[in-house]
Amino acid sequence: MATGTRQTICLKQLFLDLEQVFNGDLEIEKIVAQELRAKAEHAQALSVPRPVPANIAAVMTADDAHPICADVLEMPFNWAPPETSKSELYKKHSSFKAHVELLGPDGLVTSNVVRLGLYGMQPNSEYGVRTHPAEEIYIMLAGACFWMRGDAAYQSSGVGDRSHHASFLPHATLTKEKAFMSVYAWVGDLSTESYRYEGLPNQND
Repeated sequence: MATGTRQTICLKQLFLDLEQVFNGDLEIEKIVAQELRAKAEHAQALSVPRPVPANIAAVMTADDAHPICADVLEMPFNWAPPETSKSELYKKHSSFKAHVELLGPDGLVTSNVVRLGLYGMQPNSEYGVRTHPAEEIYIMLAGACFWMRGDAAYQSSGVGDRSHHASFLPHATLTKEKAFMSVYAWVGDLSTESYRYEGLPNQND
């Protein structure tokens, strides 16, 4: 796509609004909120827009969606599956994901403190067991999903719920009839070199 078709994204207000989303008592949320506030003043970037899938956009416009979703949908983000791993199995299980990294080593705004982005999955999908050295938190913004943490069974998660993953804690995500949208953050070791994707629980693919 020609450079002339690119749109400048002003991220300042979105960063400040996301700072308010990370308002819990966990230390990871305090770190994320502080970094969003620190980076907001100069948060601006270029992007080639690619729309979020329609079934994810639908839950973002539902009555119970977090108000920030309306602003996110107005932003010309390049929504695409994440590229956290080069594993072929990971790629196979990523086609149903929508993602944009806002802040981090590969983000629209650079940070070596936090890796933060928007992340959603389409309905009837499963993103299997993975581990990574970074501590991680997801906060649900729209829709519904199920989280598996460690050896526990999948547990439902709706708007406003959090899924907190300590360093190297195995976790997985499942959707049923609804898609979801969330904001996630990593702190600690932000590299993806030690990220491991093991596939669906108790399966090989």
